[in-house]
Amino acid sequence: MKKIIPFILALCMLTMTACAGSGQSAENGKKEKVRLVLDWTPNTNHTGFYVAKEKGYFDEAGIDLDILQPPEGGAEGLVANGGGEFGVSFQDTIAASWAKDDPLPVTAVAALLQHNTSGLLSAKDKGIDSMGKLTGHSYATWNFPIELAMMKTMVNDDGGNFDKVELIPSNVTDIVAALKSNVDAVWVYYGWDGIATEDAGLETNYIPFIDSHPEFDYYSPILIANNDFLKDHPDTAKKALAAIAKGYEYAAEHPDEAAEILIKSAPELSDKENFVKKSQAYVSKEYIADADRFGVIDAKRWNTFYQWLADNKLVEQAIPEDFGFSNDYLPE
Repeated sequence: MKKIIPFILALCMLTMTACAGSGQSAENGKKEKVRLVLDWTPNTNHTGFYVAKEKGYFDEAGIDLDILQPPEGGAEGLVANGGGEFGVSFQDTIAASWAKDDPLPVTAVAALLQHNTSGLLSAKDKGIDSMGKLTGHSYATWNFPIELAMMKTMVNDDGGNFDKVELIPSNVTDIVAALKSNVDAVWVYYGWDGIATEDAGLETNYIPFIDSHPEFDYYSPILIANNDFLKDHPDTAKKALAAIAKGYEYAAEHPDEAAEILIKSAPELSDKENFVKKSQAYVSKEYIADADRFGVIDAKRWNTFYQWLADNKLVEQAIPEDFGFSNDYLPE
C-alpha cells in the first residue's frame, strides 16, 4: 500500500558516502556501520533497539548502529534502495510492494511483536462493542484497499453492513481528541493508542481483530533488511540481529527499565513517562509472547494472510508461499 516516492533515490544519492560504506567490515578493528530506519517516531515497538544500544549489545557485536527517522513514504523504499540496511515495516502494508513481477528487494528477518495487536477502538458511550455495531457510525480511514477490505469483512461477518458506515478520511495522530470529535471509531494498535486513552481516563470499547478472524493475525511490525546487504554481508546481519534480539529479550523481562531507556533515547517522550511505562508494560509481553524465541516468523500464519489477500483480489498477483521472510539470520 505504500509506494516508493521519487525523492528516495535522491536521498540515497545525497548520502552516497554513507550508503557505500554501510554494512561492510571496517578496517583496523573499527565497528561495522549499520543503519536502521524506523517506521515512525520512537515508540515502544522500537524499545529493543534502544535497549541494545544502551546496554552495549551492539558494541559487543562490533556493530555501530545508527537509528534513522523514516522519510515521508516510510522505511521500505529507503531500505530497498540502499539508504539503510534494516527498517521497520508491516506485513500488510508491504504486501503490495511484493505482489508484482519485480518485488521490492527487501526481506523480513524478524517479527518485532509476535501477534497483531490492532483492533477497533471507540468511546464506550457509542455502544460499539462488536464489529457489526459499527454500522451507522463513523470510522476514521486511511483509505487503503487492504484496510477497507478487512473492515468490511469483519463488520459484515458480524451481521452488520459496512456500506452504512460513514468513512472519514483521516490520519489520526491524537486518539483522545479524535474520539471526542465526529469520529466514532478508529483502527489502533492498543499498546500505544489504547493505552493513551486509558492514561487520559477515557472509557472505551476495544475489539481485537484476531479474536474473530485468525487470518488477520499477521506480523505487525516486522524488521526488514535490504536483500543485497543480506547476500553480501550475512555475518554482519546475523551479528546485528543477535544484538537486537538481546535488546528485545531484555525489554520483555524488564519493562520498567526498558521504558526509562526509551525515554532517555527519545527525550520528546520525557513528559509522558507514566504513559510510556504503561505502554511498555503492555508491549513487552508481546515481543516474544507464545513463541519459542524472539523474532521468529511462523510460515503458516505468514502465508495465511497473504492467501487471504490473493483470494480477495487485493493484490496485483498472489505472493508466493513462504516469500518475503527468513528466520535464517536470527540467533538460535
